[in-house]
Amino acid sequence: MGKRIILAGVLGSIAMFVWSSLAHTVLPLGEVGVSQIPNEAPVLSAMQTSMGQTSGLYFYPGFGVPKDAPREQRNAAMKDYGTKLAANPSGILIYHPPGAKALTPGQLGTEYLTELLECLLVAFLVARAGIAGYRARLGFIVVAGIMAAITTNIPYWNWYGFPTDYTVAYASTEIIGYLVAGLVIARMLKTAAST
Repeated sequence: MGKRIILAGVLGSIAMFVWSSLAHTVLPLGEVGVSQIPNEAPVLSAMQTSMGQTSGLYFYPGFGVPKDAPREQRNAAMKDYGTKLAANPSGILIYHPPGAKALTPGQLGTEYLTELLECLLVAFLVARAGIAGYRARLGFIVVAGIMAAITTNIPYWNWYGFPTDYTVAYASTEIIGYLVAGLVIARMLKTAAST
């Protein structure tokens, strides 16, 4: 049974990876809700001047106090943060200094390994649950995909203001990925689940 679970996970992850690749390269799902900065040259120059060689995740406007400031000072800054938000643009920014590479083999490998782990875990759960019936196994996997899709997408939409259309497109891409993988995994685990 262990070999069947592994094989189901591997084949499911291949199906998921193919879907994910198509969703981002052939279909417009990878671009929904993502915009380019108009007149970006002065913005890029200002970012490089301000952040230099320090990669990181930044939110703006900041609280105006250092991270290691005493709690009282941070609490006072939090009280004034609403006023600061009302007067300034706000958002989050992932910054990398010049020299980053686009679409590297390492990134593709990490994406596949992530999907492999997801599919191995869901195949293990389906097999352990002993779910009889192809549709029931597939439904279980799709529900797992819905859980995975809302785990970060909804909080990022809620707390960080990710665009609604981006959130829906990205969550849909993940749910469909689980559906595609589930078509394979549910079929492969037929014997294991029914014995």
